[in-house]
Amino acid sequence: MIKAKKLEATIKETKKIIEKLIEFLEVEVKVEVEPGEEVILVNLSSPETASLIGYHGETLNAMQSLVNLMLWRKVGEWTSVVVDIDGYREKRKDLLEKMAQNVAQKVKFSGQPQALPPMSAFERRLVHLVLSEDEKVKTVSEGETDRRVVVHPKS
Repeated sequence: MIKAKKLEATIKETKKIIEKLIEFLEVEVKVEVEPGEEVILVNLSSPETASLIGYHGETLNAMQSLVNLMLWRKVGEWTSVVVDIDGYREKRKDLLEKMAQNVAQKVKFSGQPQALPPMSAFERRLVHLVLSEDEKVKTVSEGETDRRVVVHPKS
């Protein structure tokens, strides 16, 4: 992890970057930046949550990527920043876990593979981890551009 003085400076820089991005978007947002275990956590609160999250978190993920790249350019070393809006990431994680378990049940019942919708690498990894403990199904990522997890019965 980052040393205390450097961490404080990195958090201040992260807050400046996110506030500048929000200024360009012309939306009302409350910004909180705090250190996490191995990341810097940016929590945003806004009445315009949907427009900041985008379709399945695409806008949120793009904002997170921009903040990470801009911080790297400013600080000169890679620091992982996680941007969340009104607890969206935890809600999405719960939804994906339930979806994965429901599809696994269908696969066990029907004996036929089932594909989940296209997801980001992070989301696919989460599905793989959730179903890795289930001894009756296996998961495979498939596709070139719109990659998705396919759940298969184990033979």
